[in-house]
Amino acid sequence: MDTFNKAEITRRGLLAGTGALVVSFSVANALAQEPAQQPAAPAPAKPPALPGSLNTNRFLDSWIRIDADGAITVFTGKAELGQGIRAPLIQVAAEELNVEPKDITLIGPDTAQTPDEGFTAGSQSMQNSGTAIRNASAQVRELLIAQAATQWNLPAEQLKAEGKTIVAPDGRAIGYGALVANQFLHVEAQPQSRLKSPDQFSVIGRDLQRLDIPGKVTGGVAYVQDLKLDGMVHARVVRPPSYSATLKSLDAGAVEAMPGVISVVRDGNFLAVVAEKEYQAIKAMRALQTEAQWDEPANLPDQATLPSELVALEGDVGTVAESGTPSFPNGPTFEATFTRPYIMHGSIGPSCGIALMKDDGTMDVWSHTQGVFPDREAIAQMLGLPEDKVRVIHMEGSGCYGHNGADDAAADAALIASKIQGRPIRVQWMREQEHAWEPYGPGMVTKIRASVGPDGKIDNWTYDLWSNSHSTRPGDAGSLLAGRTKSNPTPLKPPKLSISPSGNGDRNADPLYAIQNRRILWHFLPEMPLRVSALRGLGAQPNVFSIESTIDELAIAAKADPVEFRLRHLTDNRAADVVKLAADKFGWGKSEVPRDHGVGFAFARYKNHAAYLAIALELSVEPETGRVRVIRAVSAIDSGQAVNPDGIRNQTEGGILQSISWTLYEAVTFDRTRITSTDWSNYPIMRFASVPDSVEVHVIDRPGAPFLGTGEAAQGPTSAAVANAIRNATGKRLFDLPLTRERLKAAIGA
Repeated sequence: MDTFNKAEITRRGLLAGTGALVVSFSVANALAQEPAQQPAAPAPAKPPALPGSLNTNRFLDSWIRIDADGAITVFTGKAELGQGIRAPLIQVAAEELNVEPKDITLIGPDTAQTPDEGFTAGSQSMQNSGTAIRNASAQVRELLIAQAATQWNLPAEQLKAEGKTIVAPDGRAIGYGALVANQFLHVEAQPQSRLKSPDQFSVIGRDLQRLDIPGKVTGGVAYVQDLKLDGMVHARVVRPPSYSATLKSLDAGAVEAMPGVISVVRDGNFLAVVAEKEYQAIKAMRALQTEAQWDEPANLPDQATLPSELVALEGDVGTVAESGTPSFPNGPTFEATFTRPYIMHGSIGPSCGIALMKDDGTMDVWSHTQGVFPDREAIAQMLGLPEDKVRVIHMEGSGCYGHNGADDAAADAALIASKIQGRPIRVQWMREQEHAWEPYGPGMVTKIRASVGPDGKIDNWTYDLWSNSHSTRPGDAGSLLAGRTKSNPTPLKPPKLSISPSGNGDRNADPLYAIQNRRILWHFLPEMPLRVSALRGLGAQPNVFSIESTIDELAIAAKADPVEFRLRHLTDNRAADVVKLAADKFGWGKSEVPRDHGVGFAFARYKNHAAYLAIALELSVEPETGRVRVIRAVSAIDSGQAVNPDGIRNQTEGGILQSISWTLYEAVTFDRTRITSTDWSNYPIMRFASVPDSVEVHVIDRPGAPFLGTGEAAQGPTSAAVANAIRNATGKRLFDLPLTRERLKAAIGA
C-alpha cells in the first residue's frame, strides 16, 4: 500500500492550505573558493496563527487519532464540569469527519494524553477546543481523501468522506483505518480548513443527549468520588479551625492505635490520618481533631461593616473604559452603592482527590480540577518533583463551576501519597471542610452615578468597583492549601491588577449600551480577608446586577418602558434581537401584573464578547414574610453557531436557577475568628419548593458564526431581573445582595 511519509503529508497540507508550494535554495557558498562571511541569522519566522487551541497545540494528532480498525478518538483539554461539553465537542468532530457521534470516543483532560488547554473557564470551551477540534477534523478528512486519491490515482475532488470511508464515483470504498499508517496525522495544522457550510450540516445544530447522564442516574461511576482503585486506602485531613491558626501541640498516640489506622501524617500545619476503610478514617479524624491544639488569632473583619472594610483595602486603581467627560448637569441623576457578599460554589459533593505514588517515583493523581496541566505544575512544585513525574487525570466532580476545593483535595492526596508509597490514597473532604475552606466568590462593592439627558438617553455614567482579581487558580504550590500549610510552605502569590478584554473582577463592568460620557474605574484589592478565587462569571454577576438595576431606575426617570429604554441604547443588532425575543416570548407589557407581583427585565452580553442573553421574569412577594418566589422566567440567548441547542438550553436554565439562589439566599457568614456558614442550614440555597414554575430558554442560532461562550451568560442578567421585579412589585430598590426576606421587609416597612 502506498503511504505518505511525514514530509509528503506536510507538503500536501501546505498545498491545501495555501494553494502553492515554494521551494528555494542557494549554492553560492558551496561553489565559492574563499570562505564567505556568514550573514547574521534571520529571526525565526513567527508561525501562522491557527484557529482556537490549535494555535498552542499545533499537530493534528494532538486532537485526532484513527486506529487501523477505524476507531476514532478525539482529545480535548477542556474538562466536563457539569456543563455538558462532551456532546458538542463530539458533534463538531463527527460533522467534519462525516461520521456519526457514536463513532467517536472523546478523551478528556489528562497530562499524559491530551492537549494542554489551560483551564476550563470563562465559557471558552467551544470557542477554543470546539474550534480546534472542528478545524483539525476537517483537515484530517482532507488528508484521508488525499491519501485515497493517491492510491486510486484519482482527483481528490471526485472523492468524498462518508461513514468512516472514502468513496469513489465508481463505488470503490476504503475505510479510514486502512488509510492511516505510522505517524500519518503527526503533521502541523494549517491556518485554513475546508469546513463544511451550514447547509451541509447533519450533526451540528441537532439536539444530542449528554453522555454523562446515564452513569449519574443509574449509580454508575460518574464522579471522582465514585472511583475505586485496587488497594485504595482512605485519608481525612484535619484542617485548622481558621485561616490563621497554627498547630501548637499534638498527641497522636491514641489515634495511631485505633482500628484500621495506617498512619497519622503531620507536615508543618498539615495534619491527616490514613486508614484502611473510610469510616475508620472519619472516626480517626474526629479523634485527631480533639487531640490537636491550635493557636488561633481573631483577625477576620467585622461582617457587619464588610463593605467599608473592603473599600479600605484598596490598592491600585485602573481605568477599565472611558469616553467623553462625565459632567452631570442638572438632569435626572441616579446614584447608588451596591454590594455583594462572599458566596460559595456550594458543591453538592464535597471535593475529592486520589493519588498514587508508584515504585518508579512517578505519581498519578485523579482530580476534578479545572486545569490538569496547571494542577500538575503546582503539585510537582509542592513535592519537589519534575513535572514529567506527575500525571494528573481529570475525572468529573459532583459540583463545581469555578475554582472550588478540587485542586486542594488533589494536593492533599498527593502530599499524603508521597509519604505512603504504593497504595492509592483517597481524600474526601467533609461538608464543613468544603464550606469553610473552599475559595469563595469575592465580596464586592460598586458605586454608580448616571444621568438622563433631555433626549431621554443616558448622557453621563461613572462606575467604581472594589474587587480583587477573582482568581487564585493553581500554577504554583502557594495556590494549594497543602502547599501553604506544610513545612517550608509556599506563600500565595499576590494578585495584580490586570485589565483585559475578558475582564476579571471588572468583567462586564463596562455596559454594552451607547453612552457618550462614561468612566469605569477598578479599585483593586490586592488582599482579601477570606480565601477567594474564581466563581462562575467572576465579577460579571455583581457588575451586571448593579448596571441593570441602574438602567431600570434611569428608565423610570425617563418615563420609558424598561425594554424600550434598553433598545434605544443598543447599537448591536444581535443584542437588540435577544432583547426583543425575550420580551416577545414573555408577553412583556401585554397584561396587568397582579397585586404583590412584579416583572423585571435585564440584558448583558457576557464579557461583552461572548453570548448575548436577555431575560424577563415574574415573581411574587409576600409582604408579611418578605418571601420572594420567582414564578416564571423567559430568556433568549445568542451563542453564535448552536452546535447542541439542548445543551445551550440546559446551561442557561441551570444558570438562571443558580443565579436566583445567589440573589435571594446565599452569603458566607463569619465572626472575627472563623467561617460560621459550615453547613446547609447556615448557608441556605434555593430549595425545590422555590424553583420557578417554568423556565423558558429560546436559542437564536447563527449558522456559520463563531461559537460564543454560553455557560456563564445568565448569572448577571438574572440577578438584575429579580431585583427589578422586586422594585416593580414593591416600589423599593434593594442594593445589597442577597435580597433576603429581612432586607425586603425592612425596605417596605413590614
